[in-house]
Amino acid sequence: MSIHRLRTRLLAGVCAVVATTGLATVVTAGPAEARVATTQVYSPAMKRNIPVEILGAQRRGAPTLYLLDGLRAPNNDNGWLINTDVRRFFANKNVNVVMPFGGAGSFYTDWDRRDPVLGLNKWETFLTRELPNFMANRYNSSRTNNAIAGLSMSGTSALNLATRHPGMFRGVASYSGYPLTTEPGFAQGIQVAISQVGGNADNMWGVWPGGRWLENDPALRAAALRGKRVYISAGTGGSNIDPVTNPTKFAQVVPLEVASGIASRQYLGTLQMNGVRVVSRITNEGTHDWNFWQARLHESWFSTLGPSLGA
Repeated sequence: MSIHRLRTRLLAGVCAVVATTGLATVVTAGPAEARVATTQVYSPAMKRNIPVEILGAQRRGAPTLYLLDGLRAPNNDNGWLINTDVRRFFANKNVNVVMPFGGAGSFYTDWDRRDPVLGLNKWETFLTRELPNFMANRYNSSRTNNAIAGLSMSGTSALNLATRHPGMFRGVASYSGYPLTTEPGFAQGIQVAISQVGGNADNMWGVWPGGRWLENDPALRAAALRGKRVYISAGTGGSNIDPVTNPTKFAQVVPLEVASGIASRQYLGTLQMNGVRVVSRITNEGTHDWNFWQARLHESWFSTLGPSLGA
């Protein structure tokens, strides 16, 4: 079967693709070594210290970019630090870059119940109350001049958090996210993804399609982003990876990006209908991997995130 025919089949059966491979794999460089320069920020909501890497701006009072990790986020590092040039890129930018460790499979949201495997997840509270309070006290960071960005799982999370807390975030970027959380197929993809790291999605927002699923669908609350700067990127799975000679890598990085491309295109239409200013990059190239996301981070900083912060 040719790659073109295979891609056509993937596009036609995206719901099945998401449900079977479903956001379950985020490619990283492998196990990370613990970093000793991280800051421990205590979360009363989660009853534990959360390691956070903070790339501090040269001046106090600078705006803050919250940069979230992917589905298999390690507890002792962050994928952006492991796999990209984030330190070098932001070295001369007037912005604090905040990268929490952990949160694998959590979708960086507040869960209804403690999960037997993933534990107590109250990431929305941590990211929108506890960590901003720490940044304000330690770095004199504004509680309103912030932006947030994420990839794959956390691309969805970044949009959800910015939508639910529009007074906190002026800009948001999603790289290969899935902002249609309640739609059949995509919702099942989220459930499968969480199960891949040992969790039970029923403990997150309840049993789909009830519980709090509707409250956490960025597409259903798109009007909340009016007046913000928004960046949406995804590929359509175009790749030189041969599915015959390298089937494992093909399965990891192509179907997930196809699904993201479809979800992101649909979400873009919703944003535009709601009068939201958006910069988009949906390309025929690009797969679900860090090289693609690093390039999009650079691009979104100059087009969207930096301008939103006045940085």
